[in-house]
Amino acid sequence: MGALRVAGKSSKGSYAMNIAEVSTLTFSIQAFVTLLVILDPPGATPIFLGLVADKSKRERIQLAWQAALVSLIVIAFFSIFGRFILEYMNVSIEALQAAGGLLLLYVALELLTGRDMGGTDGKDKNIALVPLGTPLLAGPGAIVATMIFVQQIETPAQSLGLIAAVVAVHVVIAISLMASTTILGIIKDSGVTLLARIAGLLLAAIAVQMLVDAIRVFVAA
Repeated sequence: MGALRVAGKSSKGSYAMNIAEVSTLTFSIQAFVTLLVILDPPGATPIFLGLVADKSKRERIQLAWQAALVSLIVIAFFSIFGRFILEYMNVSIEALQAAGGLLLLYVALELLTGRDMGGTDGKDKNIALVPLGTPLLAGPGAIVATMIFVQQIETPAQSLGLIAAVVAVHVVIAISLMASTTILGIIKDSGVTLLARIAGLLLAAIAVQMLVDAIRVFVAA
């Protein structure tokens, strides 16, 4: 009887542990898929190519990894301190979204008109920081989603799972952007110009949508 009880307790403990493991795995997968969809590597690729068209192959690869790293740092920072900072500064998520939309719209107009970003010193500016790293990749959507996942954490294992998911998503983004640079060697100068215009149009559409969504929330409030 005693052996049966011990076995029963062991079985229940093992069952509970399995449930916890499945729950952590599900949580991590959910975070990975959600962030991957929001960050949208295929959607960011043409914009990235339009911005790095005048760079060397080595610089393009560096910018791909730098953009992913900047996005990772921004998302990690806001996941830890974001809610406190926004509440302290009395800034809403919608205001942050509207500001990001205006910044993207400015960059989109420069792509559409063919002007160098920042004028004569545009080459000295690191586009991996702005607009690629943020707000294109680490935009309000990704920041808010990560902050929500942080609030849902119940165990240390889920914390590690979320960290792994966020890092994995950015590795996928870096590889996607880096692999896409091979296209530039095929489409030549005329194709690069066309790609830059298309990237500007897509970026403008994203920017306007961000502004519209923010305005809708303001009006509804």
